[in-house]
Amino acid sequence: MSTGWSAIAILGLAVITLVTRGFFVLPEREIPLPAWLRQGLRYAPLAALTAVVAPEVVMNGGHLITTWKDARLFAAAAGAGWFFWQRSILGTILAGTAVMMALRIGLGW
Repeated sequence: MSTGWSAIAILGLAVITLVTRGFFVLPEREIPLPAWLRQGLRYAPLAALTAVVAPEVVMNGGHLITTWKDARLFAAAAGAGWFFWQRSILGTILAGTAVMMALRIGLGW
């Protein structure tokens, strides 16, 4: 690809990104959304996070984990337990990371 085509591609991608990300910012007044859509959008970040994290916890190399000796399972359980106990995001991250490191370094999982 020549330099000219590369510049056109980069410029086109920049314009598309600006338009799609600025879609809700550019109008002067709020875009009316149906109540069902507004309520559904409240759960979009949680659904996206779950879609990214869940496969990483229960799969290894594209296949489901077949053994209970996987540090990710215990780290996820420890993080979830901490969150339900303390409702602290930082504590959740620290608890999961501590369990993961302890099992990986201490037991070699």
